[in-house]
Amino acid sequence: MTPSVTVVCGGVGAARFMRALADVHSPADTAAVINTGDDTVLHGLSISPDIDTVIYTLAGAIDPERGWGLHGESWRAMESLERYTAVKPNDSSAAPTWFNLGDKDLATHLYRTARLAEGTPLTLVTAEIATAWGLEHRLLPMTDSKVSTMVTLREESIEVPFQEYFVKRRHNVPVEAVRFAGADVASLTALARLALVDSEVVVIAPSNPLVSIAPIRGLRDVDEILGARRESVVAISPIVGGVALKGPADQMLRELGHEPSVVGVARLYSEIAATLVIDPVDEAHVPAIEAAGMRVVVTRSVMSEPGVGTELARRTLAAARR
Repeated sequence: MTPSVTVVCGGVGAARFMRALADVHSPADTAAVINTGDDTVLHGLSISPDIDTVIYTLAGAIDPERGWGLHGESWRAMESLERYTAVKPNDSSAAPTWFNLGDKDLATHLYRTARLAEGTPLTLVTAEIATAWGLEHRLLPMTDSKVSTMVTLREESIEVPFQEYFVKRRHNVPVEAVRFAGADVASLTALARLALVDSEVVVIAPSNPLVSIAPIRGLRDVDEILGARRESVVAISPIVGGVALKGPADQMLRELGHEPSVVGVARLYSEIAATLVIDPVDEAHVPAIEAAGMRVVVTRSVMSEPGVGTELARRTLAAARR
C-alpha cells in the first residue's frame, strides 16, 4: 500500500522533521526518499550518512549535540588508527582518521557492507536496518545505483567528493560547482518512484537544496513527477533569516549564484512545489516568494523547542492538502 505522505530527505534537518512528523502522522503511513549522493566508502565500509542520520534520529538514538552518530558513542577504534600514522606511506589511503566512525556506529556499516557484497540492493538493506532499529517508516534510498556528489573547490580548481569538502575541509572553502556523478544513468528505485507519484502529499524537507535535495532531483523524471503534482508538494525552507539552520547551505547558495534567503529557495523550488513554509522572521519576504510563483505558509520552523516541530509538521501537511 502506498504511503499517504512522502518526505524528500537530506540529513539532519530532514531527520528532525521526520521525527516531528511522527507526532501528527502514522510512521507506518510515511515514506522518505533519502539522498545517497553523500554515500562514501572508507576502510572498505559502505557508509550512507543521510540514511543513518534519519534512522538514528527516528529511533531516538542520535547524538543530540552533534546531530549525527549515536548517543553515548565511544571512539576507541578511530583513536587506535592514530598508531599507524607514522608508518603509512604518503601515497596510501589506508586508515583515514578525518571521518570519525564511532565504535557502535561501525556495526551498521559492517552489516550494510556485508549485505551489499552479497548482491542485496541498498533499498532492501536499508529496510532491514530500519527494522532492526524498530522503525515502521518506509525509508527508501533514492536509487540503488551509485551517484556521487562532487564539489569543485574554487581556489584550488579541483573536484573532490562531498565528504572531503564537508568533513575533511569542514565546508569552509569556496565552492565553484557541484555535480552528481552517475545521476544521468541512475534512476529512482521502483518503491521511491511509487511513493513520489502516488502519495497524497510530498514534503521537501528543510535540507540543503543544492547538495541534499538536488541529487534526488538529478535523477531521471524526478522533476517531471513533482512538477506534474506540484499543487500537493510543499517545501520547508532550510534558510531562516538568511542563515542555514545546519551546514553550509547559505554559503553554497551565495557561492553558486543564488540568493541566500527564503526567496532564493523559492526560486529553486517554484517549478516543483506550490507552497513554501517559512519562519516568521522571514515574513517580510512573502511578496517576493509569491512573485516567484509559490504560496507561503508562515510558522515557526526552528525545531529547538518542544512542540515547534509538531506544529510545523501539522501546518505543512495542511498546506499540501488544501
